[in-house]
Amino acid sequence: MTPFLDVASSLTGRRWVGPDPVQDRLAEGMAQQTRLPLPLCRILVARGVAPEDAPAFLAPSLRDLLPDPLTLRDMAPAADRLLHAVARNERIAIFADYDVDGGASAALLMTWLRSFGLKTTLYIPDRIDEGYGPNAPAMAQLAADHDLILCVDCGTLSHEPIAAAKGADVVILDHHLALETLPDALAIVNPNRQDEDGALAHLCAAGVVFLLLVEANRRLKQQGNQVPDLMALLDLVALATVADVAPLTGINRAFVRQGLKIMARRDRPGLRALADVARMDQAPTPYALGFLLGPRVNAGGRIGQADLGARLLATDNDVEAARIAAQLDQLNSDRREITERVREEAMAQAEARGLDAPLVWAAAEGWHPGVVGIVAARLKEAAHRPSVVIGFEGDIGKGSARSIPGVDLGAAIQRVAAEGLILKGGGHKMAAGLTLTRAQLDPAMARLAELLARQGAGAEGPLDLRIDSLLATSAATVALIEEIENAGPFGAAAPAPRFAFANAAVSARRIGESHLKLSISDGAGPALDAIAFGAFDSPLGPALENPGHRRFHLAGKLELNHWNGRTRVQLRLDDAAPA
Repeated sequence: MTPFLDVASSLTGRRWVGPDPVQDRLAEGMAQQTRLPLPLCRILVARGVAPEDAPAFLAPSLRDLLPDPLTLRDMAPAADRLLHAVARNERIAIFADYDVDGGASAALLMTWLRSFGLKTTLYIPDRIDEGYGPNAPAMAQLAADHDLILCVDCGTLSHEPIAAAKGADVVILDHHLALETLPDALAIVNPNRQDEDGALAHLCAAGVVFLLLVEANRRLKQQGNQVPDLMALLDLVALATVADVAPLTGINRAFVRQGLKIMARRDRPGLRALADVARMDQAPTPYALGFLLGPRVNAGGRIGQADLGARLLATDNDVEAARIAAQLDQLNSDRREITERVREEAMAQAEARGLDAPLVWAAAEGWHPGVVGIVAARLKEAAHRPSVVIGFEGDIGKGSARSIPGVDLGAAIQRVAAEGLILKGGGHKMAAGLTLTRAQLDPAMARLAELLARQGAGAEGPLDLRIDSLLATSAATVALIEEIENAGPFGAAAPAPRFAFANAAVSARRIGESHLKLSISDGAGPALDAIAFGAFDSPLGPALENPGHRRFHLAGKLELNHWNGRTRVQLRLDDAAPA
């Protein structure tokens, strides 16, 4: 295959791959039939959208896409038990994971129950002292004081802790991969149970909780009761879906699209305060949820107080929201410093071991367990390989793993755990956790690499950069980007389109230590603004800062930049190559 624009090795060492010729012809046919812009039609064709389905895809309806909650096993008894607790004013506890998905799931339930005048007990385990998921002492303690325990974003593998909750009913609302045998809970609603058909396997836990509330509301309406406004809760579902890197397809796409509109109203005190400390000065986007809000919500569970994120999302008090948001913002700054130190050490170790293996991994004493997941994601991005990063304290190591599309990491780690090569482990396709001893480290990593290689991990050469369309700088208009955004939101499993601009002149200036602000022009019209974040962490910065008379092919994603009442198109630069 001839490289796109003849870029066989860009400044970052990547080969550019252009649009598929067959898809290109289909896109041209769609453009003629629908009169939509050709760049937009290329996106729709790549998503598998037929011309006649384009209008519905570009304006997705939550009503049309929302599945019947009862298609999930155990949904009926879960909804019945929740409504029974509401009717009898029972004592309810929520046991949640310490990440964004767990916190948002807990906040969904707390907000919904508060509308009936019910207060709930929130329990989120300490990442270091207790680890992930329910533990027997905590569950026994909660059961002694509560009638109903709702486990959200956890619990599917917690046989002994669920059994310890004597005297209370337990309902599990989760999405992590399940084993054949399930805990002895009253109800386990999980689209990734082995007896599910997988149609809703892409839901995060907050999506599962939302479907439970949909079913509960439906039953209340049938009884002639007033019900809480569920649409107002979609900001929490959107945040969790993006932060948990759930695929933005099907109902998830509708959740996020509608949730962003709700979040833009700034009605929720916690998210409003968090947006302010994160200095968000424009309407929320998936990028803002994933890189500005999500990390701050996560910061409490990573290196601080585990329940801060959930409490922030659930509070209806402006003063409390401002206080917790400031606390989380500071913890996030501290977390970044810890992460960078661990990242440098892990990268050096992984590079010495080799970045071309089916599995990239690193482990060391004293690495903070709250940041190993972030560092694993950094290794995955650098090598385009599944990655594992493990921090040891004494003989016990706790690690996080991140995967690439097409490789089911959670299943592989569950297999290693079932074979007795690690103490425990589990998760989902793209992310998982594990606990092991020092003696288990090398054998477990070798076996995990073997299992991942069977799925195709490590088979690729240098990561190709896929280009969706070639544009002239004059064609990158606000109107075009607004039309393209109707095909979004973009994120996991639905990447934003990447455009190339050929033979462009470049002028640039450095911003801060590592970023670059650019103006590019191919001579056919007005110049286009561009920004390259982290440019000086790669060869891009030195090459583009002082280009002289050289011209470049440039590739990146287009976005709208709102500033001082004006809206301009900006290219977020991914790569460049000498023209």
